[in-house]
Amino acid sequence: MGSPTGRTLPFLLILLQIYLHGALSRATSPVGQRKPFFERLRRLEEQFQRFQEVTLTHLQGIASHYNLSFDVEARFQSLARESRAMALALNQSQAAMQGELGHLQTWVRRTQRRGQKVDRRLLALSAAVSEGSARCAREQETQRAAISGLARDVRALQDTLLHLTPLVQSQGARLAALEGQLRVASPSPAAPKVTLAPSRPWNRSAPQLQGGRQASRAPSEPRDPPLDFADRLQGAQEPVGLGKQQAWPPESPGEVCNVGPALIFPNASTANVGFLRPGFITGLRALSICSWVRTAAEHLGTLLSYATEENDNKLVLHGRDSLAPGSVHFVIGDPAFRELPLQPLLDGQWHHVCVIWTSILGRYWLHVDRRLVATGSRFREGYEIPPGGSLVLGQEQDCVGGGFDSSEAFVGSMAGLAIWDRVLVPGEISNLAMGKALPTGAILTLANATSVGGFVQRVNCTCLQLCP
Repeated sequence: MGSPTGRTLPFLLILLQIYLHGALSRATSPVGQRKPFFERLRRLEEQFQRFQEVTLTHLQGIASHYNLSFDVEARFQSLARESRAMALALNQSQAAMQGELGHLQTWVRRTQRRGQKVDRRLLALSAAVSEGSARCAREQETQRAAISGLARDVRALQDTLLHLTPLVQSQGARLAALEGQLRVASPSPAAPKVTLAPSRPWNRSAPQLQGGRQASRAPSEPRDPPLDFADRLQGAQEPVGLGKQQAWPPESPGEVCNVGPALIFPNASTANVGFLRPGFITGLRALSICSWVRTAAEHLGTLLSYATEENDNKLVLHGRDSLAPGSVHFVIGDPAFRELPLQPLLDGQWHHVCVIWTSILGRYWLHVDRRLVATGSRFREGYEIPPGGSLVLGQEQDCVGGGFDSSEAFVGSMAGLAIWDRVLVPGEISNLAMGKALPTGAILTLANATSVGGFVQRVNCTCLQLCP
């Protein structure tokens, strides 16, 4: 495509040639006619110069516009590159934002689940406090009634003594008269001598008489109810009491062997987990969980967690950093739980722990190193732990098989863990703690921990003291 200058210049040359040809043809005319010709030639030259200037200006404008269009094209390419870079950065930012939103949604769901757990536990605690208050009110009413009855008995006793005092005095006078008659009738020195104790004046506030009468009329102490089946299984150990706890000095076990495999949880990572498979095949109305445990952490963490689709806390033994050091929540069917004391377990030594529960009267027992540490009743009375859930060691589940939290992870070692669907008797617990034969009927042991994750190590120790 040619430029406008290339098209205009030939046209001007043709006009110039025509004009010169006319001028030469007129050269033969008189001198008077040459002056207008030169004048016209001069004007034509001036017009040609102006035309050249205009053409030059036009060409310069075209050149400047061409440079401008080149700059615009370069600018457009630069803008295109910048727009692509901005689009890439926007996509990366959108991906990062979506990731953050995903983490935030996961955190919100976990927080909501924990809030629901806390609400359920608060409701359970409120119900327990209300029940305790009602029980205390009933006991106070019973005590007030007993005190009123006792006061009535004391007043009746005082009235009776008031009526008996003249009779006693008259009988004393008659006995004195009889003694005098006997002395008169038999003055011999061999006659028996009757000595009467002097009668003391009756005092309405005499503690001896009142106390004796109270002892004679006081109702007999209420006997303990007969032991149920679970009590007979637990034997004649002295119970600690309903929901009561006692402290015990830590005991270092002797040489204990035949404890089976051990699992070592080196840190609080959420990847450190062990799965017991299969879980509970049938529903449980009683269970015993026993294991050797060693930890030196500031809190015990989660020993065991059983979750179903219905409830992620069907059975949990867990502690976390928000609880008192060594305290463990024993949960059956969240929100119901009992707090168990396991503070001496945080000394870095091996300890044998057994947690036992039965739905009969909701009785539960905690044995540590062959000692009964805590016991209680009315904990999930008549409840059945359903089958078909996920059973996990070392982590607390917020959903089936997942939702772990590092603040609830177990750090330490556990060995010889076993679960029974019945209540173990004290003799069996003692044998376990001394490394004797495993009681029959265990439904799950550490041999069922076929899947472990993270940095969990599975070791076989001939004796407990040789475990790492």
